[in-house]
Amino acid sequence: MNSIKNGAIKFIATGFGLGYLPKAPGTFGTLLALPFFWFLHEKGIYTYMLVTFFFTAFACIVAELAGPLFEKFDSPHIVIDEIAGFLITMTWLPRTWQAILVGFILFRILDATKPGPIGYVEKKIKGGLGVVADDVVAGIFANMALQVIYSYTNLLGARL
Repeated sequence: MNSIKNGAIKFIATGFGLGYLPKAPGTFGTLLALPFFWFLHEKGIYTYMLVTFFFTAFACIVAELAGPLFEKFDSPHIVIDEIAGFLITMTWLPRTWQAILVGFILFRILDATKPGPIGYVEKKIKGGLGVVADDVVAGIFANMALQVIYSYTNLLGARL
């Protein structure tokens, strides 16, 4: 029974196995977030935000449980945090190919390079919360940049 539970935790933490890909597992984890974003966007902003909040909390729990199974708390195999980070990135934005593309690229750059507060959070917060927290901060920063772009240009496509 324990091996089934551990297998389920790994399956969820790795984004249905995408985290095992040898190159850029975080990028593939972020790609997995696209259908979640697409589906949630249809449900309205309040549902989107509520589900994103609870999914992020769920991601913290899953990452906490998965860390010991990979013998490394922030294993590159764990990509559930990228899903949460991308959902945060896309909050209050249109569902256009331009917004999705710019959001994807911006989130991946911030998550991979971890400038300023993102890297600080990654180093200071431990456990499952720490695995997810840097992606949350990267998502917040990406969202803030996208909100400026959306407010002052037409680069992200149609207005909500």
